[in-house]
Amino acid sequence: MRLAPTAVLVLAASLPAHAVAPPKPARVGLCAACHGETGIAQIPGAPHLAGQKADYLREALRQYRDGRRKAPIMQAAIGPVSEADLDELARWYSQQAPLKAQP
Repeated sequence: MRLAPTAVLVLAASLPAHAVAPPKPARVGLCAACHGETGIAQIPGAPHLAGQKADYLREALRQYRDGRRKAPIMQAAIGPVSEADLDELARWYSQQAPLKAQP
């Protein structure tokens, strides 16, 4: 059985789209010490970042970088990071699988 080109396009468009995972940012190493490479916190008191909204993460990182959020450890860790680096970090952590709640 042959499908018409239009039918093939309709079928292809109806399949679920799989997002391509972003490449791991070069600057994720320092973040990973506390927040984990995949955004699951490694130390008590550090928040999980996996699955957070990218816009929220990007703005929080900007605020730490610019001194609008006062957390000396974060200000030291983020340092003079570029907007491109902030975008990469926010995109990376937002696309990681969040920790599943235990029943």
